Amino acid sequence: MKSDEGPFRYRADVLEQLWRHGVQPAERTRPDLVHEFVSDLYRHELRRLRDRLLRKEFPKPEYSGRVVELRKRYRLISMRSAEWLE
Repeated sequence: MKSDEGPFRYRADVLEQLWRHGVQPAERTRPDLVHEFVSDLYRHELRRLRDRLLRKEFPKPEYSGRVVELRKRYRLISMRSAEWLE
């Protein structure tokens, strides 16, 4: 069996963070695929935040702080997908 076919053992702390985003990878789910999906979620959230700013739902000076908070919630994407495994 090739190593890119699994099974993959995700670290418990990584699984906990993934679950917060509604992501529950199976043991055969490639980490790079999950990483790409979570990155897409992050970009979607950034676009939503920008759209809210443009609709003036909050003052512009708050925008950068909100971006920082969003980035903290998605800190997993700053890690390589290989680091997600035991």
